[in-house]
Amino acid sequence: MDMAIAALSVDMNAAKVQQELGISVLKMAMQSDTAAAEEALEVIESLDPNIGNNLDVTA
Repeated sequence: MDMAIAALSVDMNAAKVQQELGISVLKMAMQSDTAAAEEALEVIESLDPNIGNNLDVTA
């Protein structure tokens, strides 16, 4: 009986560690996505707003 409780404790601890690792990886991925989105917005904001307003169709 005591061995079963010890094994259960080890299994529960291992599951907790795996869950914490998964959460950490997810947080890193979310931070990476946020940084990429912020960088894309900076690029978009730095573009000339007049580009594409005129179309020269004379040949």
